[in-house]
Amino acid sequence: MRLSLRFVIPLALTIGAIAYGVVPLVDKLTLAWSVRDLDMRSKLVASAAQEPLVELLTDKARDRVRLQRVQAFFARMLRDDRLFALGFCDATGTLVYKTHAFPATVACPKPDLPAADAGTVLKLPGGPLHLVASPIEADGERLGEMLIAHDMSYVERRSADTKKYIVWLFAALGAVIALITVVIAELSFRGWMAGIKALIRGQSLALSPQPQARELGPIARDLEALVKDLETERRMRDEAQVSWGPDALRAILREDLKGDEVLIVSNREPYVHVRRNDRVEVQRPASGLVTALEPVMRACSGTWIAHGSGNADRDVVDDHDHVMVPPENPAYRMRRVWLTKEEEAGYYYGFSNEGLWPLCHIAHTRPIFRAPDWEQYRAVNRRFAQAVEREAKTDNPVVLVQDYHFALLPRMIRDRLPNATIITFWHIPWPNPEAFGVCPWREQLLDGMLGSSILGFHTQFHCNNFFDTVDRYLEARVDRETFTISYGNDPTEVHRYPISIEWPPVTLANQKPVPECRADIRSALGVAADVRLGIGVDRLDYTKGILERFAAVERLLELQPEWIGRFCFVQIAAPSRSSIEEYQSLDARVRSLAQRINTRFGRPGCDPIVLKIEHHDADQVYAYYRAADLCCVSSLHDGMNLVAKEFVAARDDERGALVLSQFTGAARELAEALIVNPYDIEQCAAALHVALTMPPDEQRERMRRMRGLVQEFNVYRWAGRMLLDAARVRQRRRMYSAARGTPKVVGLRRG
Repeated sequence: MRLSLRFVIPLALTIGAIAYGVVPLVDKLTLAWSVRDLDMRSKLVASAAQEPLVELLTDKARDRVRLQRVQAFFARMLRDDRLFALGFCDATGTLVYKTHAFPATVACPKPDLPAADAGTVLKLPGGPLHLVASPIEADGERLGEMLIAHDMSYVERRSADTKKYIVWLFAALGAVIALITVVIAELSFRGWMAGIKALIRGQSLALSPQPQARELGPIARDLEALVKDLETERRMRDEAQVSWGPDALRAILREDLKGDEVLIVSNREPYVHVRRNDRVEVQRPASGLVTALEPVMRACSGTWIAHGSGNADRDVVDDHDHVMVPPENPAYRMRRVWLTKEEEAGYYYGFSNEGLWPLCHIAHTRPIFRAPDWEQYRAVNRRFAQAVEREAKTDNPVVLVQDYHFALLPRMIRDRLPNATIITFWHIPWPNPEAFGVCPWREQLLDGMLGSSILGFHTQFHCNNFFDTVDRYLEARVDRETFTISYGNDPTEVHRYPISIEWPPVTLANQKPVPECRADIRSALGVAADVRLGIGVDRLDYTKGILERFAAVERLLELQPEWIGRFCFVQIAAPSRSSIEEYQSLDARVRSLAQRINTRFGRPGCDPIVLKIEHHDADQVYAYYRAADLCCVSSLHDGMNLVAKEFVAARDDERGALVLSQFTGAARELAEALIVNPYDIEQCAAALHVALTMPPDEQRERMRRMRGLVQEFNVYRWAGRMLLDAARVRQRRRMYSAARGTPKVVGLRRG
């Protein structure tokens, strides 16, 4: 009833207001029409009376006889019910003849005034009259004017009847409209409620006869905005309250994604099988990507699709190129994709690492783009798209595409699996539009990436650079308020997802106490127990600033000679891309610089730099973290750099200092680190000295804050935010599909 009144009362007020304005207008129009009608009638009467009246007026009879004849003529004319009275004024303006009902208050018009084209309405005590003065002429001589008076009381009666009819008409019309409105509103409300429930559940309305899908378009848009606000609110609440860990990820998969299938695609595999001395060993590659994603996959139990690069990888897979990992406790499936030497050279070493890698990193290395490399890059991306299609058990999996090796892959997956939710995460920086513009295939790369449902970067700065790049090179609509890019049929959301590490690190459980680690590492290095130790862990890459780091150590020893023989810096540099000339040159320069510094400042039992260009497993790396007094990260340009976070996570004793490059994404989070410009050797040397002389209380305070941040913003939170956004995108996609009335089969098993 209350809902009906919401429709009826405004409708009644509106109709009443319209009627209130219409009635006076109709009354005015009725009077105007009546006056115009009487003007025409008066002209007809005057025209008909012209000749007879002229004969009577020019008759030579006596005045009394003429008066009787004229009055008899007027009396015959008054048989017309609408004529009220007649009169005649002579040329001097004197009323000579009149009927008995002619009003005494009406005078003749002045003779010198021109004849009026229209009559006059007189408001008399007996009622309104319409009076017309029509000239009477004979042989061009004006004899006088005939006064014709019509009774207008019928006009008042007609106006009153019209008002009454209009009021009744509007009342009846309002009642009918109100009834129809209430009925339609009630039916529509019920239908809309059913439709909204279906939209929220993600069901299609095409199979429902209740509301038409197009009617739900505005509602779906409003509902989308509401859902977005609720999701933002929920995300803020979740980020403040949820304890992010494997259980939280499983809960998201179970409750938000309803157990939907999750696939990860990356170039680097999380486990590499290598044959050495007739036995197969399992290695974990030195990769921040693997460090971040491997715990997520263990929690999700999905499928990881990667390039099989180990020389024993083929020996351990089944007939479908699958292998369960981790070896010690299998938790998920890995699907390996095999590449030829030519494909690997063109796709990985060529286009990816000689082209895109230097393009995206400001490390002053010229990118190289070759057409054959581009063709291999396209072919390999197509190969991985086929692998995703084969591995997907449903037509709408959640696919996490990782890094710059697969810029074309999202669009290729979208073409094969239109209903898939594709999350692409770009692990390296994104350059400004001018820098990116040197790539000959920039439009194709952007088109491929915009096949994603969600596109993630480490920092908002990189997101903004991507927006600017798309705005520069594609005909797309960039909405910076909602962080979306509309290009083609489906929008792409672009968000900041700062990557992190597992908390607590699984590797930490296998570590000895810090004092034992310190003693073991110093013993292995052959240095005294009181020697201060620094650590750097990187791939051997020109973006990591290893040369600048060594130069800072050298400058420290020049400025603070008391550290000579008392400070040793260990650099773990995992070999990387050794077939590329730039990396070969870097290897030689790093070795040469380390040797020169050791020759200059080395002392018996303590070289200032210990260079280890070899692979180390996670347990070994964490032992070095725990044994070190400081960790130095001097990247020239880095998307995030997880070494800084690993060092913080390893220090459960809350000791040690972190020297961190300002050009890493981690510097935006770890504000308690000693932030430096790696190009400023003096500043870096000073930071190393500050780290070595930092009081224990200050170390503890800084490390405690950094550990708290890494604990809260861990890798499960990074992945959880992406999966929550994926769940929201999937729900919204189902809403749009339902609102468009397009039936969509969701989650069918592939036969």
